[in-house]
This record gives sequence, C-alpha cells and structure tokens, in this order.
Amino acid sequence: MKSSQTPRSEARPGASNPEIRSENKKKAADTPKYRLVYEDLHSAIKIGTLRRGDRLPSEAELGKRYNTSRITVAKAVRELQLQGLVSRHPGSGTHVLTPVSSTDHVFGLLIPDLGRTEIFEPICNGMMRSPLSKSHSLLWGHSMGELAQQQKEAEQLCHKYIAQKVSGVFFAPLEFTPEKDIVNRRIASAFDRAGIPVVLLDRCYAPYPLRSKYDLVGIDNRSAGFLITQHLILHGAKRIAFVARRLSASTVHGRIAGYREALFARRLTQQQDLVCIGDPEDLHFLQSVLRDCRPDAIVCANDITAARIMQGLATRGVRVPEDIRIVGIDDVKYASLLPVPLTTQHQNCGDIGSMALVTMLQRLEKPDLPTRDILLQTKTVLRSSCGTHPSSAHKLT
Repeated sequence: MKSSQTPRSEARPGASNPEIRSENKKKAADTPKYRLVYEDLHSAIKIGTLRRGDRLPSEAELGKRYNTSRITVAKAVRELQLQGLVSRHPGSGTHVLTPVSSTDHVFGLLIPDLGRTEIFEPICNGMMRSPLSKSHSLLWGHSMGELAQQQKEAEQLCHKYIAQKVSGVFFAPLEFTPEKDIVNRRIASAFDRAGIPVVLLDRCYAPYPLRSKYDLVGIDNRSAGFLITQHLILHGAKRIAFVARRLSASTVHGRIAGYREALFARRLTQQQDLVCIGDPEDLHFLQSVLRDCRPDAIVCANDITAARIMQGLATRGVRVPEDIRIVGIDDVKYASLLPVPLTTQHQNCGDIGSMALVTMLQRLEKPDLPTRDILLQTKTVLRSSCGTHPSSAHKLT
C-alpha cells in the first residue's frame, strides 16, 4: 500500500499557487461541516485506516477532533450507516462493517399497498437513490387490484419471484383483509422453502408485540404514538381518543401501545377505554366516538384516518382545532394540504428504503445474523390541527 504522505522533495500540485490555495479554501468553506467529517471517515474506511470491526471514537471525541458539534458528527456517522459502512448499537458504540459484496443482485418488491398509500413509493425511491443500488436491480411486479384481489395477487407474485430465483424480497405484509395473517405466513414460508431472504418493510405480520424471524426496517411506532399523544397532553388535552381502522397492521397496535403509555406517564388513565376501532368514513361510527368518548382530542392511527375524521367532523359542524384537536402519524404529502393542515409524526421514508437495502445486502453476506429491528425515529411536525401551531394558537380557549 502506498503511503498517503507527500514526500518532502515533492510539492503537491498547486500548493505554491495562491489562487489554487484560495480556491481550495473556498471549496472547503462551502462544503457542509458534516460532509467534511463524513468524507474523512469514509476515506479512512476505504483505504483501510479504519478496518472491519474497528470501533469509531465516540461522538464527543470526534467532535473535538473535527472541532464541531456532536450533532454534526452524528449526521456524518448516520450517512456512513445509510451506506452500510458502519453499525451503531446503544452501549457498544459504532463499528466498521465489511463492505457489502459488489455482486449483482435482483430483488423483488412485494408491496400490496404500493400505489394505495403514500409511504411505499418514497421508500422504494430511497432504495433506488442509494449508492449501493447501482449494481443491483429491483423487480416491481404488477399493480395490485382491489382489496378482495390483493391476497391472490400477492401469492401469485410470490411464486413468480421464486420462479425467477430473485436474490431477496422486500415484503410489506398484507393488512385490512380477513385472512391477511394466514396469507402473510404462507408467503413467508414459500420464500423460506426457496431459500430466498426476506426483509420486511414498515411492518411485521406477527400480532403485536410478537415478532417473526425476519429483519424489519421501519419506524419506532410505539415511540411515535407516545410522542404525538404527549404533545396533546402537554398542551392541555384531557380526554384523548385513539381511532384506527379494523384489521390494521401491527404498526397500529404499536402506536396504540405508545398512546396508552403517554396517558399513563401523565396520569390520564381512565376507567373508560378511549381506543375506538372502526371505519373512519362511517358517520355512525364517528358519531359513536363523539357520543361515547366525548374527546377533546383524537390521535389517529395514520394521516389518511385523520383526513377522513376531519371530513366527517366538518359535515357535523365540529370545528378543528377549536372543538376537537386532531393529530396523525406518517406525514404524507397531503398532510399539509388538508382544509386544516395536519399535525403529525414525520417518518423519513427515503431513509427506510436506504436502510432496507443495506439490511438485505448484509443478510446476504451473513445469513446467520440474528433477526434485527431497524427502527428509525420520527419527529413531530406542528400544523394547525392540534391548536398549538403559531397560526392557530390564538384560537385556543
């Protein structure tokens, strides 16, 4: 290996040229600080200064080394993690990983809700934008039909991928159909028999809080439910209902768990259970929620539920946020475009896609890795529907 040091008898190109030195300084000044930290660490990994298994210095130590904040360092290390170059584990630090294999792979996407919800398209885009995707291919299968046909079409696509001998499958389990649990297990078992690795996107098909044996990449749904509920509590809400659709995925049950923990933490637990399961488009269901729960705020399982609840409230002359505060989870594209812009928990779908690809490549390289949950954190996005956004704060009573 050649030394990276410049011999004393040789000057670096342009080192004595003031104009070039000035241009280099300007370029460094224009580059975000986190990017400089990332590029330096990336170079160290690439040339072998940092090797497989090496532990990176702590964020505090790196902050001193690069004369920058821990937040900046954390952003740089997160970029390395999204590239699959390091792993981060609480308590054990950040370690260099073996570079993933450059072998070309063909992966299948089995996502029944693709085109039906707002989160899976940006997740897939996140996979494709990842630098790791350059030597690999994604099979999108065919578009899914109505709910009644999704189970049949999902199994057909499963067997198509097996016949094509794909290297792995990204699977978002079915929801909202009565036989979803049976069909999801049948699909996973078929991939097992064919020796095809599966990475779950967004959700597990096992009932919450149980887990299947497959890697899962998504958000921390329990934390999301906790944070959005806590926001309402801290701003004065006393009777907070939770509304979800029947036969929802396990992600919703995780959000319900977080909602209940937030109530318990703030001592708002009551004898009456304010979790309401039903069709948010059914005005009779909505009326029962208003009559039986008498809520001053509603946490919705996701943004689409929140949009439908808002529409139903509007038909009854109930004002948001003056009469009832509404919040969601996901932060889909239209959340800010609703008649009353929606306060919600934002999830970074692009990062989910990037991490899913990293997870799959690591699983192919090391099939015996333990099952992993890669759960990204969410952040609260304040808009008018919760009544605490600056533009609506004057409406609070």
